[in-house]
Amino acid sequence: MFYRDERLALFIDGSNLYAAAKALGFDIDYKLLRTEFMRRGKMLRAFYYTALLENDEYSPIRPLVDWLNYNGFTMVTKPAKEFTDSMGRRKVKGNMDIELAVDAMELAPHLDHVVIFSGDGDFRPLVEALQRKGVRVSVVSTIRSQPPMIADELRRQCDNFIELDELRDVVGRPSREPHVDADPALAADE
Repeated sequence: MFYRDERLALFIDGSNLYAAAKALGFDIDYKLLRTEFMRRGKMLRAFYYTALLENDEYSPIRPLVDWLNYNGFTMVTKPAKEFTDSMGRRKVKGNMDIELAVDAMELAPHLDHVVIFSGDGDFRPLVEALQRKGVRVSVVSTIRSQPPMIADELRRQCDNFIELDELRDVVGRPSREPHVDADPALAADE
């Protein structure tokens, strides 16, 4: 539930939202997402959190980060750490939970409603702390993926759970994955 006169802010865990949307088979149109939540209340800020690989010549997320930065989002980034796990696989680590939590708590006195785009159960204590300050908290994630992308304890703690799949028609655009025809012979006839 949103009220038109309430001051709200979005806190987007970029990798978590990307994974949830991908699991549901669509991409997020961030311009539409921002517009939708501006319609729901007086949006003070829209934060987007992501870790970036600094040593790569080209990062696939760089164009998105630049676009968001120029289009009304407050970007919070840090260098991702690259390491090799015990099986010899290259892994990238770049958790932004602390940055998101600190920003939400700092802004809380100026907000009526916080919208967290993440299903990470580590955010349950943050939601509880925001609620103690009188801030209502909505969480956007999905239970329709296999497995569900939201931790049960986070879903129980928040004031309002918003199913990402129900926002698909409002903030989504079709996934850019290549179209695969069930019958290759049909593709030749087109």
